[in-house]
Amino acid sequence: MSSQTETQTSPPQGTATPIIVATDLSAGYGGVPIVRNLNLRVNKGEIVSLLGPNGAGKTTTILAIAGELKPLSGTVELNGQIATSPLFKRAKAGLRLITEERSVFMTLTVQENLRLSHKDFSSCLELFPELTPLLGRKAGLLSGGEQQMLTLARALVGGCSCLLADELSLGLAPLASERLLAAVRGAAEAGTAVLLVEQNLERALKIADRAYVLQRGRVVMEGTAQYISEHKDDVINSYLSPVSMVDE
Repeated sequence: MSSQTETQTSPPQGTATPIIVATDLSAGYGGVPIVRNLNLRVNKGEIVSLLGPNGAGKTTTILAIAGELKPLSGTVELNGQIATSPLFKRAKAGLRLITEERSVFMTLTVQENLRLSHKDFSSCLELFPELTPLLGRKAGLLSGGEQQMLTLARALVGGCSCLLADELSLGLAPLASERLLAAVRGAAEAGTAVLLVEQNLERALKIADRAYVLQRGRVVMEGTAQYISEHKDDVINSYLSPVSMVDE
């Protein structure tokens, strides 16, 4: 096993079209870096998982790429262009961010939530038919899984070129998690680039094409999902704390 400062990498996997590229990215809060010199890419039609214990810098990475955090150094490229604009402008260009918090309007109905987002209403229901009988129900009365279906439908329908999802399945039952991740896989197959933070290692590697393992703000392992799976014991024993291996 290499030292913790040495990055383990799988062999190159050929050429692809990069949609998200972070180069020597450092980001944090109050001028204090949480993520340091991170290099990462997500290609068109690819799902990439960010793995690591709590506090490793996964959410900070997502927020920096989304434009919610200004990098301390380094660059973020989206669709081949250096991105310096805030989140709302990146959203207009096709970036979608789903945070750990439920991002629905709790006092509005499902139908009102969908219409307020100016999305293709029928396409949202095609993506998640489960929402059809719930159109008149207030979003605050939905289950956690139903709220995330509503959130994901709003994100994926209508020009989504890249999706950043932070703990999409956090706290959800396995069936709801599988339903959401199946929709994410469908979006990737249609060309969306997906960067996914997922605490459950097995679930993350099952859906991902590639993965990066973070520890203390640095990438310590990267490669295909198969490569990470083959080195799973190293990930579990050396990189992931026991709490991060539990479905929360």
